[in-house]
Amino acid sequence: MVQRFETSQWVAYPVELVFAFFANPANLPHLMPPQQKVRMDGAQLKPPPPRPVAADPARRFASVAAGVGSEILVSFQPLRWIPKRLKWLARITEFEWNSHFCDVQARGPFASFLHCHQMEAERRDGEEGTRVTDRIAFELPFRAAGRMGDLMAQRAMAQLFAYRQRRLPEILAAAARQAARRS
Repeated sequence: MVQRFETSQWVAYPVELVFAFFANPANLPHLMPPQQKVRMDGAQLKPPPPRPVAADPARRFASVAAGVGSEILVSFQPLRWIPKRLKWLARITEFEWNSHFCDVQARGPFASFLHCHQMEAERRDGEEGTRVTDRIAFELPFRAAGRMGDLMAQRAMAQLFAYRQRRLPEILAAAARQAARRS
C-alpha cells in the first residue's frame, strides 16, 4: 500500500540559493543525521536545462546540479547498532530550475519511493524567503510488514525531516557566505 509523507519549511534565503543547494547531490549528506553516516558512493550526472540568469548578479549561483536522468548512488547506516550499510540509487525524473525536482528510487530498500522537492519564493513579514516542501510517496517491501512497518517508516521520516529542518537554516547560512565570497 502506498504511504505518503509531506513536510514544509520556510527559510529566509532566496529561492535561487535554496534550489541550487538542494539540486547539488553532494549536499545530501549534510542534510542527514550524522548517525546514518550517509555518503555519496557515485553519481552519473546529466546536465539540467540552462539555468535562468537572475537579474541580480548576487543570485547567479554557479553550482553543480543533477538534471533529468542523473543517477546518484548513496549508502547509509539505517540503524546505528547495526553496522550494515544500505545502498540507494536515486534517479532524477523531473527538474525545473527554482521550482522543483523529483527523484525515484531506482534501487534500494523500498518497494517504491518517489520524492518531489518543491521550492517556492515566499515573503513573510516583509522578508524574502523560500518555502521548501517535500512530498514523498513510498511502499515498504514485504507487504507482511503491515501497519506496524508503516508506522515505523512514518516515524523515521518525521525524525529525519525534523533533523533536516533544524539544520537547514545554518547550512544555508554557510552556503550564502560561500556564495558571497565567490561573487
